[in-house]
Amino acid sequence: MSKTQDYIGSELELFSHAKRWKQYWASKVQPLIKGPVLEVGAGIGSNTKLLHTEDNLWHQLEPDTNFYQQLKHDSQQSNHCEAFHGVLKNHGKTNYQTIIYIDVLEHIEHDREELNIAAGKLKTGGKVIVLSPAHQSLMSNFDRNIGHFRRYNKKMLQDICPTNMTVERQYYLDSVGLLASFAARFVKSGNPTLKQILLWDRLMVPVSRFIDPLLFFLLGKTIITVYEKK
Repeated sequence: MSKTQDYIGSELELFSHAKRWKQYWASKVQPLIKGPVLEVGAGIGSNTKLLHTEDNLWHQLEPDTNFYQQLKHDSQQSNHCEAFHGVLKNHGKTNYQTIIYIDVLEHIEHDREELNIAAGKLKTGGKVIVLSPAHQSLMSNFDRNIGHFRRYNKKMLQDICPTNMTVERQYYLDSVGLLASFAARFVKSGNPTLKQILLWDRLMVPVSRFIDPLLFFLLGKTIITVYEKK
């Protein structure tokens, strides 16, 4: 991967309307975050707004030039948030307590190498938090259109764990959303409409939020993995 790279997807603005979904996964991820934090692939900054608190020094890393310019402008409004242009292997900062990948690792061809680099930038006891689409069998044209190399299951994410890290926890979210992901496999264009996003967000996500704990978070279209540095 080059130092900078234009993002080929167009879904970031579309999925910004999925407010219930964002609130759901953020409620699981945010309590795990301690600063200083590096957010890899910060995109248009919508996840930063969900997760960042003024208690944590927050660095955003983004390879897309246009996204970076937007992040840089927005970060100037905060003393605790700073945007950087590029990819992780060219990022000189280290000693992070948390590095997060929110719907990002699946876009990186050499994911094992990426996590090894991330481990080298963490303090001892630091965490890498990965949220990604789940189940390779659900790979759709939409995934391919936005540059996904893969979807993940638990074993895949365990297999790329760096040798100096352990898998601290893993679980799935959005069990009802599996139906939507399964249906997406049969859509030729692969691209959801705003109406479909809102239908999933307003109807399916609230039901998943109720059902997921009853299923012990063993099913879902999204997987969260937390790695901890030894």
